[in-house]
Amino acid sequence: MGTVRTLVFPALRLLVWAVIAVALVVLAFRGGSDGGTPTGPGAPTLDLTAPVIPVARGTVANTVTVTGTVVADDAVPVRATAAGTVRRVLVPRGGTLAAGQGVLEIRVEEEQEPVAGTDAEGNPTMTPRPPKVRTVTVPAPSGGTVTAMDALVDQVVSVGDELGEISPGTLSVTASLTQAEQFRLLAPPSTAEVTVQGGPAPFTCTGLALGAGSPASPGEDGGGGFPAPMPSGGTTARCAVPAGVTVFAGMTATVAVAAGTAEDVLVVPITAVQGSVQQGNVWVVRDDGAQEERSVVLGLSDGDQIEVREGLAEGEQVLQFVPVPDDSVEDPMSGGPFG
Repeated sequence: MGTVRTLVFPALRLLVWAVIAVALVVLAFRGGSDGGTPTGPGAPTLDLTAPVIPVARGTVANTVTVTGTVVADDAVPVRATAAGTVRRVLVPRGGTLAAGQGVLEIRVEEEQEPVAGTDAEGNPTMTPRPPKVRTVTVPAPSGGTVTAMDALVDQVVSVGDELGEISPGTLSVTASLTQAEQFRLLAPPSTAEVTVQGGPAPFTCTGLALGAGSPASPGEDGGGGFPAPMPSGGTTARCAVPAGVTVFAGMTATVAVAAGTAEDVLVVPITAVQGSVQQGNVWVVRDDGAQEERSVVLGLSDGDQIEVREGLAEGEQVLQFVPVPDDSVEDPMSGGPFG
């Protein structure tokens, strides 16, 4: 047994390694003769040249589709429009009213100049007059339901004091936009198409506006007993849900904003353009194979291709991808790049 361990096993190991070495040599110098991929003279080479595409005509539909949320519109504060004392509350908490309808009355006293005169002996006198009293009615800034009324009769108020709140009872759809989506909506329309899964048919949401997002604090009521969305910052698109459409706060919605269509225009892939708004650069490949960087005027984009309004002609060849700059650095010792 000792002879087997010391002589036979080492000899077998050497034989196995020798077979492996011979096989590697055969693959290196003959590779592919048995039907594999050829590697000798005449074998196909890997093409590492940058792909080139022609400038063609097409249609660009700039429709931005994002996911949003149905939210209850914020309550509108009721503010004092005069300085004085509260005379009467016309609509208590929980009451409903129309825009412009009186919410409460404020008693305003205005001092009057005293009356000048003379007494029986001819001496000048100043007779004071009682203040002039008038009643100012504070109108409702919006129709809806009074959700808060903090004013008390005989309470002294100043102009601008918040005395209550009115919930309009209306809903809106809000959606956060990425930076790229904001650039595609530089001139947004006034409407958007909204779809609520499991809800009514797609409907037109009106009054579309873009602005800085101002979501409620975490855990704060977003309307209808649903928590408000977490703060996300950035730009938010918001539009009003039309009356008669049955949706509820907290529901998820798909918002499609159609910001224009360009038909029969010159287009290139967005990967071929450095920049995506108004101005950009493309790399034109001339007939002799040389590359030329050229400035172009851009139009609409659908996220895949972009309209080129000026700077290119139909049929010109451009690089499909923006060239990557050479990031090698100069070796101060040898005078050549390395890395």
